[in-house]
Amino acid sequence: MSDLTLLHDSFRRNARVNTALLDALKPEEYDLSDGQGGQTVAQILRHMAGFRVGWLWNLSRAHTGPLLDPTRQDADGDPLWRWQDSPPNELGAAFTAGDEAALQAVQAALAEGRAFDDPWKEGAYAANPAHFLQHTIVHDSHHRGQIMALLRRGGRTPEEMDALDEHWAIWRE
Repeated sequence: MSDLTLLHDSFRRNARVNTALLDALKPEEYDLSDGQGGQTVAQILRHMAGFRVGWLWNLSRAHTGPLLDPTRQDADGDPLWRWQDSPPNELGAAFTAGDEAALQAVQAALAEGRAFDDPWKEGAYAANPAHFLQHTIVHDSHHRGQIMALLRRGGRTPEEMDALDEHWAIWRE
């Protein structure tokens, strides 16, 4: 498959769904959890956004630059994720930058006819680097479902939940 137009469109629609969810969240909802040790909404969002830089750090390190803060380092001396300590309402920029870096990494690998690096020896997207974009869509969808369940459990009314479900219109365009 050489024409990735549909996949790129799906990836960008996924970004729009993430934005719609972020825009719909109320500040007090970031702290919602299942009360049984599960992640909060804020932690899930941070994980979702951080997924991009975590994988890109291993797949295509050259594309992580815009996602990292070179002035701060972890214990291994590696730069920290730019949004490491940002409030959850600022993660929209992390999603946008991460999505752009992912697209650029995939496009570069495909243009160069190469597979991604695979330091974890997992067969990382060995068939086609574009599978990283598909993995990101599936990963985000999984975690958005968790967030929706937390919002419902946290007191969103059926009408409010229906309004959140309007994101499906993005997929039907």
